[in-house]
Amino acid sequence: MQQGDVDMAFVCTGAYTEGKRNFSMELLAVPQMYGETLYYSYIIVPADSSARSLEDLRGKEFAFTDPLSNSGKLAPTYMLAQMNETPDRFFSSYTYTYSHDRSIEAVSEKVVDGAAVDSLIWKYFDSKTPQVTAKTRIIVQSPPYGIPPVVIPPGLDPELKEKLKNVLLHMHEDEEGRRILAEVRIDRFVEADDSLFDSVREMETRLGG
Repeated sequence: MQQGDVDMAFVCTGAYTEGKRNFSMELLAVPQMYGETLYYSYIIVPADSSARSLEDLRGKEFAFTDPLSNSGKLAPTYMLAQMNETPDRFFSSYTYTYSHDRSIEAVSEKVVDGAAVDSLIWKYFDSKTPQVTAKTRIIVQSPPYGIPPVVIPPGLDPELKEKLKNVLLHMHEDEEGRRILAEVRIDRFVEADDSLFDSVREMETRLGG
């Protein structure tokens, strides 16, 4: 998007705040899911793990999702900071899976002792492949954050911008649009103010960027 290769993208919350800060990435719309425009970071462990809190994962192997991910990296790192800890000190080792799907599977297969994942993706997995999520257990739910948005690059042709926004905001009024939205558990797309993501920016600031 920064290079102008795409006109629209669905990005994670952390990527949006960085893109907005670095090259004025623009917010186009956000999905409303399960009746709200918020989501959470889940800390999950294998279903039979003895862990009941983040503290119980001290000295364990952990999976983050992506360095730009809010739910998969920033939020859990902030949780550790509130405990006066860092990932390097707290975990015996950690890795990046670069996919919430892979993080969920890594926990279900006991490749790692715990992981931080997007609540929306965990719920989607739970509806599609409950045999996988049944092997995991949520031990921490973060405070709510602004949901991952649909974004456009700065300077996009105003006519195209309006056309894209119109398609998103009215999808739920069309039979085929409703079918597509239902498949990915989205109620509808709505407009949102950039302030929806201020809590994420606050964590970034407190962690030093």
